[in-house]
Amino acid sequence: MKQYNVGVIGATGMVGQRFITLLANHPWFKLKLLAASPRSAGKKYTEAVGSRWAMKDPIPAFVKDMVVYNATADIEKIAEEVDFVFCAVDMKKDEIKALEEAYAKAECPVVSNNSAHRHTPDVPMIVPEINPEHAEIIHAQRKRLGTKRGFVSVKSNCSLQSYVPALHPLKKYGITQALACTYQAISGAGKTFETWPEMVDNVIPYIGGEEEKSEIEPLKIWGKIEGDKIVDSTTPAITTQCLRVPASDGHMAAVFVKFENKPTIEQIKEDWKNFRGIPQELGLPSAPKQFLNYFEEPDRPQTRLDRNLEGGMAVSMGRLREDTQYDYKFVCLSHNTLRGAAGGAVLMAELLAAKGYFD
Repeated sequence: MKQYNVGVIGATGMVGQRFITLLANHPWFKLKLLAASPRSAGKKYTEAVGSRWAMKDPIPAFVKDMVVYNATADIEKIAEEVDFVFCAVDMKKDEIKALEEAYAKAECPVVSNNSAHRHTPDVPMIVPEINPEHAEIIHAQRKRLGTKRGFVSVKSNCSLQSYVPALHPLKKYGITQALACTYQAISGAGKTFETWPEMVDNVIPYIGGEEEKSEIEPLKIWGKIEGDKIVDSTTPAITTQCLRVPASDGHMAAVFVKFENKPTIEQIKEDWKNFRGIPQELGLPSAPKQFLNYFEEPDRPQTRLDRNLEGGMAVSMGRLREDTQYDYKFVCLSHNTLRGAAGGAVLMAELLAAKGYFD
């Protein structure tokens, strides 16, 4: 695979930091530049991020002295320097939409962690193992934007990564209803216990906008391309509750599911064990070898023990059993800033690179 020069837009935030750690030794992607808000622009990265560096690993040595670009004013300069950018900015939604389209129109593809374009009909929202074919809508998006190379692709909300991958191999049985209660780590809010001491020994039963995203976004992922847009699936009916819990990383979900044609517990476990997607078939650098992992122990998966499975890119399930109101219930876990955010975006970029969308 050829090497691609890449940039990170929103490099000082928590997801931007995670992008930096993932790209530091990436075999295909060379981290060429960093960009952030005007208040960080012109500073060396160590000065711009200051005490906000939240990763366990130190800032990579070659990144420390990188001078930060202005994410909004330097679009043309950035587009000339890199083959594509990862975007994880903290701005208003309409500002993010405009910014990402500006990069695309400058012929700089955007792989976004932001939610702004998730419901744009010709912007693919890709979980690489589930709906890689949605990348084909990029041709229609380029036509709308008037670009040859530029486009925007997005990843879904981090909470979905815990339960949608587990449901996906079971869709052949006709999922009619699903209920998911998610228990979401504080890094999903860009926080640590040092910056958010109120979360120690606490649970907050509300995360703004999260339940709407968790109920609607799976239907786009499971949708189909029709003409120049992605049309959402109409099934299954999904309802969710999302809670913030005192875990540093890792989103857990308690899932209840009802089928048209109820499978056996053994069939479900076998489907999970045997499920492979395009990333596994292509051997993409960030792809977990075993995407879905079932634990037979009654007290697994656990956040501290299992969130880093396969570099934080695998999904774990456990406690599969029959339910009195739904057909089955089980528990899922994913790492929210790896599989759920930056890692999922890097894997999507690897898929797009392998399919030639950056060429």
